[in-house]
Amino acid sequence: MDPAASTGLPGRADIREYIAALKASQRLGHLVAHHEVLPPGPAREAACRRPWPVTVERLLAGRGIPALYEHQARAMDLLRAGRNVVVATPTASGKTLIYTLPVLEQQLMNPDSRALYLFPLKALAQDQLRSFEAMVAPWPEDTRPRAAIYDGDTSDWFRRKIRDTPPGVLLTNPEMLHLALLAHHEKWAAFFAGLTHVVVDEVHTYRGVMGSHMAQVFRRLSRVCRRYGSAPSFAFLSATVGNPGELARQLSGREVTEVTESGAPRGGRHFLFLNPALTMADSPAQVAILLLKAALARGLRTIVYTQSRRMTELIALWAAERSGQYRGRISAYRAGFLPEERRDIEARMASGELLAVISTSALELGIDIGSLDLCILVGYPGTVMQTLQRGGRVGRAQQESAVALIAGEDQLDQYFMRNPRDFFARPPERAVLNPANPRIVERHLVCAAAEMPLVPGEPWLAEPGVAPVLDAMLADGRLLASSDGAEIHSPRRRPHHNVDLRGAGGQLRIIAVGGAGGERSVGQVDEHRACKETHPGAVYLHLGQTYVVQELDLPGRTVTVAPARVDHHTRVRVDKSTRILSVDGVRTAWGMRVFRGRLRVTERITGYERRRNKGGALLTVVPLDLPPMSFETEGLWLEIPREAQHRAEDGFMHFMGGIHAMEHAAIGILPLLVMTDRNDLGGISTPFHPQVGGAAVFVYDGLPGGVGLSWQAFEQAGELLERTLDVVASCPCETGCPSCVHSPKCGSGNRPIDKGAARFLLEAIRDTPAPALDVDAALAEARAALDPEAPAPPFTFEAADGPREPAFTPQAAQQTAPQPRRQEEPMTDRQTSPPPAPEGAGHFGVFDLETRRSAAEVGGWHRAGRMGVSCACLYDSRTGQTRAYVQEELGELVAALAALPLVVGFNVKRFDYAVLRGQVDFDPAALNTCDMLEHVYNRLGYRLSLDHLAQATLGARKSADGLQALEWWKQGRLDDIVAYCTQDVAVTRDLFLFGREHGHVLFTNKAKQTVRLPVSW
Repeated sequence: MDPAASTGLPGRADIREYIAALKASQRLGHLVAHHEVLPPGPAREAACRRPWPVTVERLLAGRGIPALYEHQARAMDLLRAGRNVVVATPTASGKTLIYTLPVLEQQLMNPDSRALYLFPLKALAQDQLRSFEAMVAPWPEDTRPRAAIYDGDTSDWFRRKIRDTPPGVLLTNPEMLHLALLAHHEKWAAFFAGLTHVVVDEVHTYRGVMGSHMAQVFRRLSRVCRRYGSAPSFAFLSATVGNPGELARQLSGREVTEVTESGAPRGGRHFLFLNPALTMADSPAQVAILLLKAALARGLRTIVYTQSRRMTELIALWAAERSGQYRGRISAYRAGFLPEERRDIEARMASGELLAVISTSALELGIDIGSLDLCILVGYPGTVMQTLQRGGRVGRAQQESAVALIAGEDQLDQYFMRNPRDFFARPPERAVLNPANPRIVERHLVCAAAEMPLVPGEPWLAEPGVAPVLDAMLADGRLLASSDGAEIHSPRRRPHHNVDLRGAGGQLRIIAVGGAGGERSVGQVDEHRACKETHPGAVYLHLGQTYVVQELDLPGRTVTVAPARVDHHTRVRVDKSTRILSVDGVRTAWGMRVFRGRLRVTERITGYERRRNKGGALLTVVPLDLPPMSFETEGLWLEIPREAQHRAEDGFMHFMGGIHAMEHAAIGILPLLVMTDRNDLGGISTPFHPQVGGAAVFVYDGLPGGVGLSWQAFEQAGELLERTLDVVASCPCETGCPSCVHSPKCGSGNRPIDKGAARFLLEAIRDTPAPALDVDAALAEARAALDPEAPAPPFTFEAADGPREPAFTPQAAQQTAPQPRRQEEPMTDRQTSPPPAPEGAGHFGVFDLETRRSAAEVGGWHRAGRMGVSCACLYDSRTGQTRAYVQEELGELVAALAALPLVVGFNVKRFDYAVLRGQVDFDPAALNTCDMLEHVYNRLGYRLSLDHLAQATLGARKSADGLQALEWWKQGRLDDIVAYCTQDVAVTRDLFLFGREHGHVLFTNKAKQTVRLPVSW
């Protein structure tokens, strides 16, 4: 029975009548740019190669499933044989059954077997739990397989219960796998030991940065499984995507068989393209409201997808205020709702109580909300795959359905309005990720080493791109080799919380101050985007509340915002430059050469614009003084032919405006070829680039390390140029608009832009014969022009004098400074004669001193200059002798220090020099000093004592400590103080020489492992 019958509302109308009325409408009919009808298709059934156990057969019969579809049977055969499979078929094609039956069969054969189900959204896990429990409900309760959800909403008590007695099926998400299961795998030993299946649902969402992270998470999962003796099969489930097998192989590092031909039946489906830009009378939101109103009047169950929370709220506001009798049957759905609110909306939609839901992409994935009739897309979703995925929400009961795409002003929207046949003719886009992204690999190596030591020769460490990252991390102390070099350890026990699976860099906390709520956290921002999105004065939105940024503290990793009511939004202005670090490929496209390689991009935020919310009028420009941001990434560059440039300039065209417009148009249309958002890409156009030797247009991945987007575009460079020209030439505007060459993210405010020059240049390049290409010669030529300057770190904020190093503060040094030592009467000259330093070590001195008074006696560590000197010892490597100085001889000591090419000490800069300056006038900055404690701190981020390092590295110990030396001073035991200070100098010298010779010293970490600390003394 139709739920509408009990409410007095109209029943469901025929979708054809709705479409006919739309096309005949005076208000909307002329906006229909295209109407495509996809015919229905019958089911194709097949049986599995091996029969199922009787219990499974009965389950299928009880569910009313007489036979399996072809793709289900094929995928199940592979999974039951222990192979890895990826299934990429349309929505509502029965993918859940593909992994559920093999998992149940395995648990029938072995009750200790376990399965891990991964879902990108909590709602999907809830939906699948209900499905699993309904499937096994006929089994006797005492033998029924259990399933449980383990995510952020699970209580602490239930989490412990799940860990202690793991269920047969554990449903979770990528973050919990990373933070809870892998980080604490010892607590999950029984689960990992029995793991037979890993199910990865909606795998097409694991692309870009998140995909690169997940590739490393799956490699870590495989390591942990090997430790507990399991080797699970992977089942990847995806919407229709261009390269499912390649995507699954990159993610898992395993061989994966793909199944892409669906045997499920489908109902007829209408696609309608509507273009409000034809008249400019109505906005996309207004058109969506009119379409929704007509659908409600006919009882059609409808979902409306918007591109933003703001648009969702706008349409939902209309639904709440002006929908009359339908008010109780419409709901918004978006991130920010409470979990119980989202579950209630899903249930009401599935039952038919709701007629319409307005959603962001939150309902794009396979949550069961019943059978819908109409899908309204407010703006092109960005990819063919996403459009088909959202459109697949309708017609799940094989009834005739419709999808209405309402175009916005974006390049892709307008491209398909002008070329609708291309949408239906082109295959879905390819999902792109970069498993070897060095920025991401290094974060997961640290996590893996914390889970269990890495061993040289592991399969993961031999994968492309991993070894250079591993070597660099060992060299700078971000990973630590064991004393014998056989294992590699993490410097931290739990580094997992510092890794955001959805971002390429670290996170800055956004803290709101003021207002009724007091100080509170209102989100996070990736360090890569912090200067652009949360600079001082930026307008920041969170859950419908407007804030203005008060302070951006990059070293402190915080952003401070305050609530504000403003009538404007902000947009940064950016100066960018790029340096080519490597050239890795070359090809021709039309009449020019196209290169790909690694780039270092430097961006400087020069200021920001304030623009009025209504109309976008420029109100003012505010200058900013922020440090430049540099990062390495992947990119391609178009080498503009000189002949085309000269022709444009001879025609008095604005050449810079032309290549700038070309850059914008290419980035705007590139998501047609590669599954991405234009915000994930960056571009630079320059009339002369010194390494190219001429004009060039660069397109690069906008995230540190790169994720493979621009390199995929390189392979399709010819089509990219063709589509770019089509966008420029077919747009009806005269001087440029958001549908062709204007970019909403342009750092220079779309200045200069010359649409005519861009079209002229593209046509001139197209009509120029392709240059002869000797690949080896072209690569050699390009590489010869590269600057030999060493590349910058993958991501740095640059200060005026270069990259910032970790702070080494006086307060930090004082926490581990040697206790002050004390002496009372002058000393005669005393000298000891340790052996000279080995040849090749260079001329250096090792310095240490003892004080007369403690910090407590002089009023604190900051008054070290008042402590006095009881004894100072200086070892000279040239003579092999150590001389002791008393306070009256400090002038001679300073002269001896100044004569040395290098002074070595331990905490000498922050303590010994401070004490010395209180007694004699000298400038420590004039000395070339190697402070070993400073080096240790900069490597580890924390301090170690000299005694700790000496014991681990040399097997030697100090003869006393600072407190004992103070007592000796009070007792007049001068010889004991001299002996202690001399021995301190000897230990420091030997530690320095060991580190210089071997490139490392040893220490014992918190896990009681003796590991190497790289040093460059």
